[in-house]
Amino acid sequence: MTDTAAEGRPRIEPSTRVRLHDLAVRRDRDEWIVGRMATRTFVALPAAGARAVELLGEGLSVGRTAQRLREETGEEFEIPDFVRDLTALGFVARIGDRPVPDPEPPRATLPWLRPAHVRLALHPVLPVLVGVLITAAVVVLLRRPDLLPGYRDLLWSPHGSLVLLSGAAAGWTLLLAHELAHLVTARAAGVPGRMRLGTRLQFLVMQTDISGIELASRRHRLTAYLSGIALNLSVASALILVLAGTDPGTTAHRLLAAALLLALLPLPFQCMVFTRTDLYFVLQDLTGCRDLYGDGLAYARYAFRRAMRPVRRKAYRAGTADPSTRLPPHERRAVRLYSVVLVIGTAACLAFMAAVTLPLDIALLVAAARGIGPDHGLAGNADSAAVLIVLGGINVLWLVTWWRNRRSRRSPV
Repeated sequence: MTDTAAEGRPRIEPSTRVRLHDLAVRRDRDEWIVGRMATRTFVALPAAGARAVELLGEGLSVGRTAQRLREETGEEFEIPDFVRDLTALGFVARIGDRPVPDPEPPRATLPWLRPAHVRLALHPVLPVLVGVLITAAVVVLLRRPDLLPGYRDLLWSPHGSLVLLSGAAAGWTLLLAHELAHLVTARAAGVPGRMRLGTRLQFLVMQTDISGIELASRRHRLTAYLSGIALNLSVASALILVLAGTDPGTTAHRLLAAALLLALLPLPFQCMVFTRTDLYFVLQDLTGCRDLYGDGLAYARYAFRRAMRPVRRKAYRAGTADPSTRLPPHERRAVRLYSVVLVIGTAACLAFMAAVTLPLDIALLVAAARGIGPDHGLAGNADSAAVLIVLGGINVLWLVTWWRNRRSRRSPV
């Protein structure tokens, strides 16, 4: 740090008082989660740290806070250093008479949507209604198993271009609704939330950042994580009930069957927890892990280096100890097991992409390009153009999204 930067920082004396931003606090096992909803920043603190935040928030000076903690715990605490750490997290609004610069918080999606507008999303009756709807659909399926969709139901029209374009439109609409369910549920809990495009391995996904939900109660957290899956199941259940009352030979029945399949298709993907799907966050919450993916990846890298040690014929360098040993026992077991799922799942996905997805993608694009011309007729040109628009557009969007997210991760804070 330069001398100029050091001089620009306000001095923290024993008599200094600080003013904190609005912070939320909740207990999590032996620690406390303290965070700021506006910036979706949170940190795990021991009980003494949470108590220090409480005392500082009540207006006690730095010296008086240290004294109270010493009286309550019998230990000495460096409260000035603690205040600097809180400042770096963006939790401090003012130190003494000097305001602390506060960067612009991430812009929330649909900022006009207030918690009061969507408070029913967290009403305890809503999961009961969803359960009743799903149960009714299951009963109908048991009596009418022919309503279960197959892949041929996507081909509801003889015109390939119409099938492809309508399927893409319906699929992305359902995806948007899925993410809106996360956003609305989190907003009801007071979390701003932000939707954006992202990539998970070879998949182009829409994702909603609701990291501030860590500060909510467990019921609200799990509701926010599972709301997207609940929406897909609710849509699928409603479609099954409507399908049961339509004539199988009609266009309406074929359209409903195709929509049903599109509503169900994303659900198996949610089981791929190694790509940080909705069920991954449920798993992370239930295991009590802070960063299941990050810790699992770190342990997998350590295990790989350890396995390769005989090949390299070199001793471990300093700093290559097992990273999971610093975790509590319950987290250590979960992280080591998850690292196995992470490695196997990632390898399987990449292998499938190399062996199936990529060759098929290229073959379809080449065939579509060759299918455009005066010799192929209006229908053939329309079908080929639809393939180029949908498949080519998704590939381009994946590359652009991957590149933008890669650059944003490299940008300085």
